[in-house]
Amino acid sequence: MRPLDGKAAIITGASSPEGIGAAIARRLAGAGARLLLVADGPAESLEAVARECAGIQGGADAVAPLVADLADPAAAVAMVAEAERRFGRVDLLVNNAAVRSFKLFGEYSAAEFDLAVAVNLRAPFLASQAVLPAMRRQGGGRIIHIASQLGSVAAATRALYGMTKAALIHLAKSMALELALDNIQVNTVSPGPTATRPILDRMRNAPEASAQRLSGVPMGRFGQPDEIAEVVQWLLTTDASFLTGHDLVIDGGYTIH
Repeated sequence: MRPLDGKAAIITGASSPEGIGAAIARRLAGAGARLLLVADGPAESLEAVARECAGIQGGADAVAPLVADLADPAAAVAMVAEAERRFGRVDLLVNNAAVRSFKLFGEYSAAEFDLAVAVNLRAPFLASQAVLPAMRRQGGGRIIHIASQLGSVAAATRALYGMTKAALIHLAKSMALELALDNIQVNTVSPGPTATRPILDRMRNAPEASAQRLSGVPMGRFGQPDEIAEVVQWLLTTDASFLTGHDLVIDGGYTIH
């Protein structure tokens, strides 16, 4: 038996093959979970990740893609309804989708603020509320928000992104407090600089800026998406059921100095 056989999970932001969401999807598929993978596109990329995960999971109907714009307040609720329709249950929720807008403070527009809050904070909030009835019926569940080390420390041009991630960390603590007696564990995972597509592009297009960012990482390298995914898988499969309301930072030492 694989540790997640019979379980169903929703993962948002899973369309980029080089991304953390896709890495999490591969890990959970290998552990036996049935998956609903949600992203705003491109559809072809999301479908390719879903096919790959179905091959890993071993069930043709065990992994489904869903294109949805999580900036729409109705999308988070609709994706939970779709997972219940397909799988009859929702045991695990990984809120990974996020948007990034890096500008000096004073240069952000109201539209950029609204979009960041809508995707990075409102969507996880509404999705987490939407899964509660299913998790309560099943006797429990696990929710993980993918936050960021920038939710704990400040960095230039990261005020808006960091604000939403700090709020997400606090949300997880509040949820953990209120949902503990429902046997619903809620934690955040906060990656540091990770070699996803945006960072890979920056390394190629702005090597000096990338080197400066890397200089703040004591390990001297960027993290790999699968390193983040491994920790998420552990949180979703571990027998350490006393662990809730925790922010697990995986940043190569970025925040310790």
